[in-house]
Amino acid sequence: MGMARHQNNFNLLRLLLALLVLLSHAPELQDGDRHRELLTQLFHTLSFGELAVDGFFLLSGYLIVQSWDLDPVPAQFLRKRVLRIYPGFIVASLVCVYIVAPLGADATRYFRELSTTTVALCLAVLHGPITPPVFEGLPEPQVNGSMWTIMREFACYLAVLLLGVSGGVRHRGVWLALTVAGFAAYLYASFGLPLPWAPLGLLLNDPIVRLGSLFFAGGCFYLYRDCYRFTRRGALVAAVVVLALMFSRRYVELGLATFGGYLLFYFAFRPMWLTESFNKLPDISYGVYLYGWPVQTLLVAYLPPVSPWLKLGLACAIVLPISVLSCYLVEQPMLRWKNARRRVAAASVGT
Repeated sequence: MGMARHQNNFNLLRLLLALLVLLSHAPELQDGDRHRELLTQLFHTLSFGELAVDGFFLLSGYLIVQSWDLDPVPAQFLRKRVLRIYPGFIVASLVCVYIVAPLGADATRYFRELSTTTVALCLAVLHGPITPPVFEGLPEPQVNGSMWTIMREFACYLAVLLLGVSGGVRHRGVWLALTVAGFAAYLYASFGLPLPWAPLGLLLNDPIVRLGSLFFAGGCFYLYRDCYRFTRRGALVAAVVVLALMFSRRYVELGLATFGGYLLFYFAFRPMWLTESFNKLPDISYGVYLYGWPVQTLLVAYLPPVSPWLKLGLACAIVLPISVLSCYLVEQPMLRWKNARRRVAAASVGT
């Protein structure tokens, strides 16, 4: 079930999901609501942005659990995760705080009110930028409304580390039980049933429950990869079920975690004529996700109110080159350090 990197489509899927986020935000950032958001118009449940984030967490759950399974060394695992997430996030946050945000405010007042302590804390905990008021008058007056998922994804990484050390990954039944418990909690909250403790309600309504459950579902697809196989018939059945459940706001997430996950990984591991060639290109999906919102916000702020789809095209033309630069100048140089200590140790043993 596990295929070599050049034989799978994870990079392609990540890029498509990141572009779906831009597609979803194109009308939302201009209108302030979803009345022109394409998927919402069709099903009246999820937006393309929500669907894409769900897909990201499913893919991430599979790959991160695989990473621990293949190299269950806590320090090495944590180093890889930090080097993958923090550098791109930090640079994008600083660009948002010190370049993009002043373009949406009175610069003098903005920098006078900006708290460097708050900026530093946000960077440390992977929180989206907290700034003085910016882009006032726009429907979405914030410098980057996409970054809220990053903190929660890193929390999932830490959960893998904790469960890996305690045996919850090695004993996959524990992982499955936690996945089921997560979705049970999500469904319980969706019915609005009474809770014995008020703070528990806040936790259950936090997106971490939904996204964490999807992440754990992705991990289940890896841990139970010997229990299923991908077929065209299975993919067709999965697609039909997902389409049916897309009309149900309450059960669509469960459908995406199961049948949607099957469909997603079916395409992830299905060889295509462009797979090997595409995987030779840099993975720019993280940069597309990080820079999409601020670029689209600037276009809404500075261009006349034209079609959101025209602005989407302009945004892609700007975001893609920025993401390539982020990949080559920030992300890839830092990722080279992932195995640096191990290479040094191996060299010292060989001398």
